[in-house]
Amino acid sequence: MPREFRKIKGTPRKEALSMDEIIPLFIKSRGLSAGLNTQRVFAAWDEVSGVSEFTLRKFYRDGKLYVSLSSSMIRSQLEFQKDSVLCSINDFLLKDKLFDKECPKVGLVKEIILR
Repeated sequence: MPREFRKIKGTPRKEALSMDEIIPLFIKSRGLSAGLNTQRVFAAWDEVSGVSEFTLRKFYRDGKLYVSLSSSMIRSQLEFQKDSVLCSINDFLLKDKLFDKECPKVGLVKEIILR
């Protein structure tokens, strides 16, 4: 367990941390950043795109978000809006307190590939 989370008997309390500070420390110390970042990317897609009910599968690798859609009409509409959706997803992620911007494995979305 990391030193930040241990309470050593007999030592004075330095300062209390809020939950907003403790949770990111815990996520980083346990190596959960990549998995959580991937889930946050998927949540950002659902929130920003507005087509979560037509989304069949989502896959993220190397900065590319692959999305399979059930409707070809919606897919063609989104092709025209890819740049704005991409910017909105990254804005959503940057505002998300649980998204680790410094994670080397899973960072911001660079490209959206619709299938």
